[in-house]
Amino acid sequence: TVSGIRKYLGSGIIKGIGKSLADKIVDHFKEQTLDIIENEPEKLTHIHGIGKGKKNLIEQTWNKHHAVRRVMQFLQENDVGVYHAASILQIYGSQTLDILQQNPYTLAKDLPGIGFTLADTIAMKTGVKKDDENRLKACLIHSLLSFEQDGHVYGLKKELFKASSRTSGVEPDKFDHALELLLDSDEIIIETHEDDTKVYLSRLYKAESGIASRIKAILSMPAIPYQISKDKILEKVLTKLAIKLSQEQLNVVTNVLLEKIVVITGGPGTGKTTLIRALCEVFKIQNLKVVLSAPTGRAARRLSEVTGEKAFTLHKLLGFDYENQTFDKNFANPLELDIFIVDEASMVDTILMYRLIEAMPPSASLMLVGDTFQLPSVGPGNILSDIIESDRVKIFSLTTIFRQAKQSPIIMYAHSIRNGEMPNFQKTVTGELSEFYFIENQTSQKVVKTILELCSERIPKAFPHIEEIQVLTPMHRGEAGTINLNQQLQKVLNQSEGGIETQDIIFKPNDKVMHLKNNYEKDVFNGDIGIVVEVIKNENKILVNYDGRIVEYDILELDELTLAYTISVHKSQGSEYGAVIIALTTAHFPLLQRNLLYTAMTRGKHLVIIVGSSKALKMALNNNKTALRLSGLKQKLMQT
Repeated sequence: TVSGIRKYLGSGIIKGIGKSLADKIVDHFKEQTLDIIENEPEKLTHIHGIGKGKKNLIEQTWNKHHAVRRVMQFLQENDVGVYHAASILQIYGSQTLDILQQNPYTLAKDLPGIGFTLADTIAMKTGVKKDDENRLKACLIHSLLSFEQDGHVYGLKKELFKASSRTSGVEPDKFDHALELLLDSDEIIIETHEDDTKVYLSRLYKAESGIASRIKAILSMPAIPYQISKDKILEKVLTKLAIKLSQEQLNVVTNVLLEKIVVITGGPGTGKTTLIRALCEVFKIQNLKVVLSAPTGRAARRLSEVTGEKAFTLHKLLGFDYENQTFDKNFANPLELDIFIVDEASMVDTILMYRLIEAMPPSASLMLVGDTFQLPSVGPGNILSDIIESDRVKIFSLTTIFRQAKQSPIIMYAHSIRNGEMPNFQKTVTGELSEFYFIENQTSQKVVKTILELCSERIPKAFPHIEEIQVLTPMHRGEAGTINLNQQLQKVLNQSEGGIETQDIIFKPNDKVMHLKNNYEKDVFNGDIGIVVEVIKNENKILVNYDGRIVEYDILELDELTLAYTISVHKSQGSEYGAVIIALTTAHFPLLQRNLLYTAMTRGKHLVIIVGSSKALKMALNNNKTALRLSGLKQKLMQT
């Protein structure tokens, strides 16, 4: 169809043709467009804006993409949109057509979230039956991947069959044989207990079991002995750093080396970072090699800034190979270190924890530092809580709030929230709250209006740079969700012309954007925030500035970006911002939890404003039930 040709040419897949030029070509040649490019490319020069050089570039790219064209044609004939088609091509390359014609349900495991639906679209057109074994197997995998996206490490068999039945329209009792086939092919592992049957994706079972066995192995090794007396170490550390430590911190410093694995927990203002600085000095005095790490680039940079020591992202430290999806550091090729400190450990999921603990030499010691009251990792599992609750490792809890921190309303109110107490939002003696405000707005419409006014007029007076201000909200959908707030804030804050349009976002110069998935080739990671510095429309490219480093995206990579004027609370973990605005309405009720509110509040360094209703605030405060995550790590650690 003409619209299909227009989408295909405008997708950026043919060098030299952007969206506006695609429109001109298709308007001129209509249904004959592809024939003209294939057989009579010289006619392209009839179009204003296409000279001989551009015609040659289009012709060369077109010929190079002969196989791609066949695939695109096949996918579009099967109602697969151009953006999804591009994703499929990136995964399978020249084998795409063979794989999809042989078994389209391969997509279910290779394209989590949408793979099964796309496969079903293709398969149903070719007459595949509803109860086809490949379809039922793919549906089970799809359901397990959905559970994983919700943070679960496994699914209960009964719930797995119910979820798969809803997706496929096939009765739950029809899935037993498909489950057996997946078990036979080692795609899943089943653990049977008295009451229930746990179904794991094999890689998650391997990771969870591997974490438990490695922790036990490390705990069985002797601890690193103190080479110098504890008093001497303490004297040297306190003199060099010119700091005072609380009794809790002193307890850690003088006892940490007696343990192979420790967890250090504490809320804001309890001195976790100061303690890490002190510990680094302790280890240097002992001539021990210490390595600092964190799950995200932002958290690693922050750790480096506050400690003065080099800190790495876990992926970088473990030598992740983007092309082959492998880690250089592992059991056979371990890291060279004596002490491994991981900050923001609550953000580490099951797969990453397995990779890091597998790469540790058994002679080394591990220190996990984090705030257990924050939201759990985006990926599957509840690692930090499971390790603590297993009672297998030494826990040091920091509860003393330092005097300087006590002067911060943000920190004091965060601790009130953590304890389930409603903060006292009355004004101080000076008549003004310098760091924390609650603005009562009863409806989502009013919340949005207030946030637009705060971001465009009031807050920029104190925080002039857009990177310093961050709006946070619990959900993506709804009037006060990330999608609508980003659209509204973009209109108000960025009047730049000349953007590139994707399926649902227009990216313009000066837009604040966030990268959505780890891209090791570009050295940009999930949650990194940057500013669009240039849009090159005729090449369908945009350039983004990440802390002084320019990264290029072509149109097929724009699904890795989203607007970041507003982000979800989950995405903000591990970051700090000068000013934070939190949208909180009763429409967010499915996610209104105490730990979500606490996580959002503790992202702000100098200013936090909650905009919403008292009712929503009370709902979040009173809901201390964290969403249950199905994970077997605690039980595996407790087994002898």
